[in-house]
Amino acid sequence: MNTASTPASAGEPRWLGPGEQLVWRSYIEAATLLEDHLDRQLQRDAGMPHVYYGLLVKLAESPRRRLRMTELARSAKITRSRLSHAVARLEKNGWVRREDCPSDKRGQFAVLTDEGYAVLERTAPGHVAAVRQAVFDRLTPEQQESLGEIMRIVAEGLQPAEAGADLPWLR
Repeated sequence: MNTASTPASAGEPRWLGPGEQLVWRSYIEAATLLEDHLDRQLQRDAGMPHVYYGLLVKLAESPRRRLRMTELARSAKITRSRLSHAVARLEKNGWVRREDCPSDKRGQFAVLTDEGYAVLERTAPGHVAAVRQAVFDRLTPEQQESLGEIMRIVAEGLQPAEAGADLPWLR
């Protein structure tokens, strides 16, 4: 495998150079460790994985603490099937309920219950402490700004320009 960062010939991959490999592998390791760190903290403090916490936050920030299931899947970047399973678990805990959409008989809303909101209020201080300890306390203000800019650029580049893109949260 050619690992030099020389221009590729037609049809050949543009292999990552040594510096690019280092950056990529550092990113993968950090992202994996960070997700595990946040999952463990939320499991310990609230008995839920990080993705469920994110769903509760999105509902808490929405008008009337409710979102269409399709919009919640899109904003959380998860498949509708995974969202349906997650909402079923959150319903079982009494943290979310589903409501039918009056304008679309096939559509449903996920609604954050008062009990779910209370769980967020109890869990948020520990979660923000875990995020701060894992990320922000390790970076200078300039590094934080750079990280934010870099992540925005990457996210924007991965957002589809066309409406019919084949993305998991649109399926």
